[in-house]
Amino acid sequence: MNHVTISPVRGSSVRAPQAADWALSHGVASLTTAQVAELLSVPASHVPQRLAVPKQRGEWIAPARGLWVPVPPEFRGWGGPPATEFIATLMHHLNVTYYIGWLAAAAAFGAAHHAAQVTHVAVSRLVRDRQIGRADLRFHIRANIDDLPTVQRMARSGPYLVSSPEVTALDIVSDLTVSGGLDNAATVIVDLVEETGLDDDVLTKLASSYPDAAIRRLGWIAETHTEQRFDHLAAEVAAGSEHPARLQPSLPLTGALNERWRLRLNTTVAVE
Repeated sequence: MNHVTISPVRGSSVRAPQAADWALSHGVASLTTAQVAELLSVPASHVPQRLAVPKQRGEWIAPARGLWVPVPPEFRGWGGPPATEFIATLMHHLNVTYYIGWLAAAAAFGAAHHAAQVTHVAVSRLVRDRQIGRADLRFHIRANIDDLPTVQRMARSGPYLVSSPEVTALDIVSDLTVSGGLDNAATVIVDLVEETGLDDDVLTKLASSYPDAAIRRLGWIAETHTEQRFDHLAAEVAAGSEHPARLQPSLPLTGALNERWRLRLNTTVAVE
């Protein structure tokens, strides 16, 4: 299926109750209101009314004004498909650069013990959070998003973007509240190292895009709980500020100082 909206075949005679199945059978992942109007041969202003009942039956979702996404039959009881099935369509419609990140991205690399209940998405500008069926979408502005590498993953409806393993790791240690707390973040970091290796050189190149505390937290967690070394990243830390960072940002600047990572170990970490 194509994520980019496709104009329906001209002259098609489709009734509203059959429109979703028509779209799916023709490989159409999404339609604008104008395209639905053309498909149904009605004015654009009539589209919300014509699709109201099919939408209530779970045949359509409308994740943004003017955008209609047909829902495959197996997801209609959920109130909509998983976020990965329509996120690229939604972001294209809004003209927003994006990537799925944090725990949902970690899960895409096999580095999450539990399915993410919320899909956190980095975006280039403000996008309001939204709940679409079971898909709970939270958006976070990333000012430098164009400089952060992504990886393409495939949904049935087409490709979508997730953050690279290195960006995923840095996002997770930067935003512990989004990542389920320090222990969960550490567990996911260890899984990412074991599943993907985490490239030391790539992490070092990305260091300037993240807070010093995140770099130090990541380096200490990864080296303490795995056998991998991150010497280039450690050299980047050594060339930076001598002021120590906190392992747990919400706790005081106390505890033993790890010299290599210039990190105050102000709490303990439990890795599952």
